[in-house]
Amino acid sequence: MRAIPITVTVLAAALLLTACDSGGGTGGSDTGNKNSGSKSSGSKNTDSTTCRIGEVGLQVGPANAAPAAGDTGNVPVTLTNKGAKCTLEGFPTLSLTAQSASATVPRDQAGAPQKLTLAQGDTASFTLTYVRGKEGDPKSLAATSLKIGLPGAAEGQTFKWSYGPVQGKKDATDPNASVTAFQQAGD
Repeated sequence: MRAIPITVTVLAAALLLTACDSGGGTGGSDTGNKNSGSKSSGSKNTDSTTCRIGEVGLQVGPANAAPAAGDTGNVPVTLTNKGAKCTLEGFPTLSLTAQSASATVPRDQAGAPQKLTLAQGDTASFTLTYVRGKEGDPKSLAATSLKIGLPGAAEGQTFKWSYGPVQGKKDATDPNASVTAFQQAGD
């Protein structure tokens, strides 16, 4: 007999979440998807409230590294706003670099970007998921660094990659990896 009260509670919670304001804009609940493709496609973003790489702190890891070839690993990245209030929308841009090649990490197709507003000290996160490749395999990228950029910006920050080679799909420049959209982190 507890099924009816639980169902009513779940339905009420869903209605409350649907009625919540998305942050004060007039766009309603679709603000997270508005123009997300164009802002993160590499074009310059001229919005003065967009988070800038020089005004955020980035922490890579700790990772759940893939222990052997064929295993999947996850590398979480936390971004902390150290400047004035700013916004993030879309996906970060990631590239893995080896001695003689580099590869852009594709977006997680299951992820839906949202627009996040970060006050000073607020955090957001995203996750890089990858399949570990075989040492010396020409289809594996023997990555040594990871470059992280924010949507609409050409500059980025580079970090040491110590999680082994990344398996390629067709070849080493087509990594079997993906990156999630930004998500609010913290309280």
